[in-house]
Amino acid sequence: QLQLVESGGGLVQPGGSLNLSCAASGSTLDYHAIAWFRQAPGKEREGLSCINSRSSDSKSIYTDSVKSRFTISRDDAKNTVYLQMNNLKPEDTGIYYCAGTPVFCVSRYYEPKEYDYWGQGTQVTISA
Repeated sequence: QLQLVESGGGLVQPGGSLNLSCAASGSTLDYHAIAWFRQAPGKEREGLSCINSRSSDSKSIYTDSVKSRFTISRDDAKNTVYLQMNNLKPEDTGIYYCAGTPVFCVSRYYEPKEYDYWGQGTQVTISA
């Protein structure tokens, strides 16, 4: 069974950058699509980006709010997916989760119910 662990969160000033990691164990990432979600205080979990499995085409999708600032990537040799976040804003504050589903990012990739596997989350705080 796929197990996911996020890391790399922290406190950053507006305009700064962070690179989050989602490390997998228990199964290879080769056949899983991985997504990143964010949950701000008092809000629902929001899908940000998803990358197809290496066994398919590794294509990625982004929501409009992060498209020009965040980059998702995967290193299957390390069984890890990354989320490089640049030009961070206070509204990017929240707990960031990675989630897994077989092979492809589905059309409703931003829906938490589409994912079978979840990490425990890592806190990101953007503040001056």
